[in-house]
Amino acid sequence: MRKRYSDKRVLVTGAGTGIGRGVANEFAAEGARVVLHYSHSADGAQAAVEKIHADGGQATALQADFDSLDDVARLADEAIDFLGGLDVLINNAGITTNAPFEEITPEQFDLLYHVNVRAAMFLAQHCLPALEENRPSAIVNLTSVHAYHGMTEHSIYAGTKGAIVAYTRELSIELIQKGVRVNAIAPGWIAVENHFKVLGDLDLEKAAYDIPAGFVGEPKDVGRLAIFLASDEARYIVGQTIVIDGGHMSVMANTGDFHARRDAVFGKGYVPGV
Repeated sequence: MRKRYSDKRVLVTGAGTGIGRGVANEFAAEGARVVLHYSHSADGAQAAVEKIHADGGQATALQADFDSLDDVARLADEAIDFLGGLDVLINNAGITTNAPFEEITPEQFDLLYHVNVRAAMFLAQHCLPALEENRPSAIVNLTSVHAYHGMTEHSIYAGTKGAIVAYTRELSIELIQKGVRVNAIAPGWIAVENHFKVLGDLDLEKAAYDIPAGFVGEPKDVGRLAIFLASDEARYIVGQTIVIDGGHMSVMANTGDFHARRDAVFGKGYVPGV
């Protein structure tokens, strides 16, 4: 079978670890030529490139500091030069930190907004001529369920993720006129290296009990969704943010254990059969 991305060129940012690397691997498995951007995770990005090469694919890893707009512009130029054009941009790169609101510093605020929001916007701007030249093309922005639900001590991070949802919606109606579709993905809990590094040993089976799907997601799950959104199969999806969280957001906050049958019964005396 012909791989559906065998003639496509893809740039994935933040691809040295976690979701970004998983997304890059899935595009490569579909035959795409891939540039994996990284900031600090050179070993992870290079290992992914070597695996893609071993599987017969084409890829390279490029470094850029997303706190620097000069680096953002250079990444766009180098990626397009390596690929010979661009069909898909996956804006995944992002960082987080947590702190009580009263302890947040301007430096922390600036860094997260520069990396999570500003870099993605200006990378898209620099890539736009190549994307427009190869229309129909696509941009997929990675946001988070933090855009919709609050977690204490994540006010900066949540703000950046909400901004991504908003500018994805607006940008989509501008760029669709140029043949570039823009959408976003909001992952819930996806098991990545950073969780284990920060939180230590995690019992994923126990965590899965609170997720309707019955398991914690993996980077490849996000990758498959990104492949769909960037493809012609999603040609009528414009400006949307698709949540991929195993149904976690579908559970009301005060539900309790959604597996259990409810003891309280409403409607007695006026609903037939109750």
